[in-house]
Amino acid sequence: MHHIDFSAQLPRSERPSVTCVLPAYNEAGSLRHLIPELTEYLKKFSDQIELLVVDDGSRDDTLAVVSAMLDHYPVTLLQLSRNFGKEAALSAGLDHADGDVVLLMDSDGQHPFEVVDQFFHHWHEGWDMVFGVHENRSDESRAKRYLTKLFYSLLSRSAEIEMQPDAGDFRLLDRRVVLALRRLPERSRMMKGLYSWVGFSSKAVPFQPIGRITGSSHFGLSKLSALALTGFTSFSNAPLRMWMLIGAATSVLSVLYALIIVIRTLIFGSDIPGWPSIAAGIAFLGGMQLFSVGILGEYIARIFSEVKARPLYLVSNEISFRKQRRPEQQPAGEEANDA
Repeated sequence: MHHIDFSAQLPRSERPSVTCVLPAYNEAGSLRHLIPELTEYLKKFSDQIELLVVDDGSRDDTLAVVSAMLDHYPVTLLQLSRNFGKEAALSAGLDHADGDVVLLMDSDGQHPFEVVDQFFHHWHEGWDMVFGVHENRSDESRAKRYLTKLFYSLLSRSAEIEMQPDAGDFRLLDRRVVLALRRLPERSRMMKGLYSWVGFSSKAVPFQPIGRITGSSHFGLSKLSALALTGFTSFSNAPLRMWMLIGAATSVLSVLYALIIVIRTLIFGSDIPGWPSIAAGIAFLGGMQLFSVGILGEYIARIFSEVKARPLYLVSNEISFRKQRRPEQQPAGEEANDA
């Protein structure tokens, strides 16, 4: 493995090369409008622009729409072999991004362009990572806002890193940060946690998402729940420690209860009608054991996934407006495919 010196920071160009990573899943309608507008907008920051669209197994006309734009816009299409999920699509984009600055945006058009001005302003000031933070979540249900706040609060307290609860994937990364993220090998990924884990100087910029260009979100409650579970098992051992403490406390209470039964039997004799308390105790302890085994099993499943060392994603096709790529570092996905 080649050593990368992250401390060596080159002077920042006034007009750096820019790669904008756009993960897409059934976003043909949005990309049809977003690519021309975004290309024109990014020209104010750079003379070398690349829009890297990562097609995460779309079932609509995303492939056809993006392919038709290759001759007119600086677009590269990275087509994954199936739907691997947004975290894998973002990782694929980072592995193939060649720009001095990498901008991560959603393909649905909800990230306002004017915020990018602030991103570049702070990058020129010396910040390595600039990210957007939702000003408010008034468009979300009260239950979702409460659960989101609770999740990040618990995760920040139990993990070794601190994550902004209202931050997302809308962010600008210096190339040093991109190279650091490429070195992280895990398959079970929560990108928000990885952004925080690699460190570097970070600056938050408040913004309010705008409406989608077309369609509706594909990131529902089930995917959010799965991502939350991945976050806990990837960055925190708190669930394991919590149930170890609960098990210890239950053992102490069980010993005390046994002593009470012995003393009561010696004083008052045997109390045969006590089977309801015994049944309730067995049911309670049995449920706790199954629940704790389930938590342990979740961590073991993560270990099993990592040990198999399957590639995070597979690329079925790459079509670019240019052919030469920076030979600085071969993308991790391609290394896995060659293996």
